[in-house]
Amino acid sequence: MKNQTKPAFIHVLLVFSALFHSYSTSVSAQEVDDENEFSYSEESGKGPSQWGNIKKEWSDCKTGKMQSPIDILSRKAKVIKNPVRLEMSYKPTEFIVKNRGHDISLKIHWLKSAGSIKINGTEYFLQQAHCHSPSEHAIDGRRYALELHLVHQAKDPKVKHNLAVVGLLYKYGEPDAFLSKLLGNISATNDEIHEKPLGFVDPTHIDIRMGGKAYYRYIGSLTVPPCTEGVIWSVQKQVKQVSKEQVHAIRVLVHDVSKDAY
Repeated sequence: MKNQTKPAFIHVLLVFSALFHSYSTSVSAQEVDDENEFSYSEESGKGPSQWGNIKKEWSDCKTGKMQSPIDILSRKAKVIKNPVRLEMSYKPTEFIVKNRGHDISLKIHWLKSAGSIKINGTEYFLQQAHCHSPSEHAIDGRRYALELHLVHQAKDPKVKHNLAVVGLLYKYGEPDAFLSKLLGNISATNDEIHEKPLGFVDPTHIDIRMGGKAYYRYIGSLTVPPCTEGVIWSVQKQVKQVSKEQVHAIRVLVHDVSKDAY
């Protein structure tokens, strides 16, 4: 997985506020959905070390200076005083589930709105959620069993940081209630069923507690091609729990049960 065999150790902020560093590039590109265009396996010839060579517009994967994921060093994290909460305003919305092969992706119907978060006065609307196993980000060198990403985008394309991703890490433990409900609906998704209506899903049931908890904030990139930089990352410091059975079920859905447990 990109940046994990040789992680990028950088100074990050353990923040309770919406403060973040400036970066000049506006994010306009979205993650690639076609799983056949790239791979996490180096043996395929389309692995992470080759992503930047596959397409010209994926050059950030090779030459980018602010690439995600990263290894977050808690001892170098900086606490911001006088915190301002990460404002979240989610609501139940119709979703479809899509098996992208390299992860499970939940995508919101374009005609609906699942709400938004607000960072430094800019509103970012929830576009989709997806999970990776094992986690992409690490904390003090440790990767976890699962990582859930909530991807948000500002409506104004001129906003300097157009994308904002909330990341949640999971370690093995008790089953997660939201994932239990989710897995019950997507178990029939397979190679023949790439997209499946999921009905109404309430994002607040993910139990994000950043309003009163610490989280790591840094400016990075999309973690898959085109690896576009300028993405605002907010990774929750508190690690949630997920059962081994739930993680195994997710890996079965994407035909990958070979990874070591974390």
